Amino acid sequence: MRTYLAAVLVVALTVGGTAVAGPVSAASTVYEAEQATVFHGTVDADHTGYTGTGFVNSTNETGAYVEFAVHATAAGSAGLTFRYANGTTADRPGAVSLNGVVAATPQFTRTANWDTWAATTVTVTLTAGTNLVRVTSTTAGGLPNLDSLTVSDGTTGGGGTDWSDALVDSTMRRFTPSSVGGWSYPVALYMMGQYQVALRTTDPARRAALIAYIRAWADRFVDSSGHISNSFTSLDSMMPGQVMIAMYRETGLAKYRLAAKQIHDRLAPGGAYPTTNDGGFWHATSSSRAHQLWADGAFMADPFMAQYGHYVGDSTQSYDIATNQLVVYASHLQQPNGLLKHAYDESKTASWADPSTGLAPEYWCRAVGWFGVAAVQVLDLIPPDHPRRARLVSILQNLVRGMATYQDPASGRWFQVVDKGSRSDNWTETSCSAMYTYTVDAAIKRGYVPASYQSTVDAGRTGEVNRISLHSDGLTYLTTISIGTNVGDYAYYAGRTQATNDFHGLGAFLFFAEESFH
Repeated sequence: MRTYLAAVLVVALTVGGTAVAGPVSAASTVYEAEQATVFHGTVDADHTGYTGTGFVNSTNETGAYVEFAVHATAAGSAGLTFRYANGTTADRPGAVSLNGVVAATPQFTRTANWDTWAATTVTVTLTAGTNLVRVTSTTAGGLPNLDSLTVSDGTTGGGGTDWSDALVDSTMRRFTPSSVGGWSYPVALYMMGQYQVALRTTDPARRAALIAYIRAWADRFVDSSGHISNSFTSLDSMMPGQVMIAMYRETGLAKYRLAAKQIHDRLAPGGAYPTTNDGGFWHATSSSRAHQLWADGAFMADPFMAQYGHYVGDSTQSYDIATNQLVVYASHLQQPNGLLKHAYDESKTASWADPSTGLAPEYWCRAVGWFGVAAVQVLDLIPPDHPRRARLVSILQNLVRGMATYQDPASGRWFQVVDKGSRSDNWTETSCSAMYTYTVDAAIKRGYVPASYQSTVDAGRTGEVNRISLHSDGLTYLTTISIGTNVGDYAYYAGRTQATNDFHGLGAFLFFAEESFH
């Protein structure tokens, strides 16, 4: 089964947990293993992270194989990238043959577990027409679990793919506004990503359809009087207020303004939302989150307040709240390397809190990304002469420095635990890589950091696009996204489920793609 796509694509070969850059191609075709010819094996779906409907689990024997029928419109060089998982303690070597002739013998090295997927690439010369690509086990252990084959070359056809449009169309096909999910920040993040697509769409009918979808989702939660039935006891619960502001911008209807005001007033003085002694909003009011600042929370509250000030009113106070929160959070979380620890507990009583500093032990990639996106968006909205602008720019400059330092040079992405990329069970995560690329790209364009960081952006763009593909069902698949995550230790973060099409990743990808490509 084939699907054509056009992208700047870097194929990675994973060896012992470290990705090594492979060939670059402008056109790719994805063939799902479960639709290939399987000799001595089954199609299973009992592990996470695969694409399509499953993966091939070969019999543990020499000679088991999976064979793909690959079409090329013209003869030429091609990269064959096998996506696989090998959760054993030993390599599972195989032989790749093209039209009956062995072309390569990849090792299919170990992965962290059966839910962790890697890729290995071999280069072949395709003939015009149909080519039979067979990967065969050469040991009694059998093949690794095979998810797909990607053929990367200039001969398979295709054309330009606008990944934002493709992702949005795919999501609207998968979900109606009623089924897409409830009032939550991951779904709202996606909606705000789709709103960015709508804002740059010039076709009136297309733009109206994108807005109508967002509005139908928003109308599930706000009544005609502008009331939302939510007590707003966490910053996460307030982030969807951005969608209310967006719909107020589009319609001018009072109900959306009043809905946004309900959240604004909860965070404003008199709203009784608890803070640390120096004024930082607690991540939530529950006992398990009391006294805590999470870097994630910067995005959940601060861009909303800045947007409220810019598009609704109460600008002086709203800008002051948004900028002060970023400064307070950075004062506790940002470290000399420029990155931010995931969280800080003023009471120093949380199980993860350092008894001396109150800090969480690790730099979790998406938490750092949330802060970067928040800083960029707040700076975009506050006045040029705002008294905290220079401080925010300095914080962002240090953050960009840290992001560039810890970028994986092989893949262009960033690791789940940012500063521990050398560990074999660490992995590059898609949503944070989108956020980091967005942050550095925006910082360069707005003049906050020098153009010498452009190589970071270029590598990040390529690494991020490598995680999305268009399959034979006509839908996009965005892979290797960490599911929602609390504060924990290294093992906790490294062991988080790697999901496909998780809304954390979809929304972050849209923010990245709109900033980078539009």
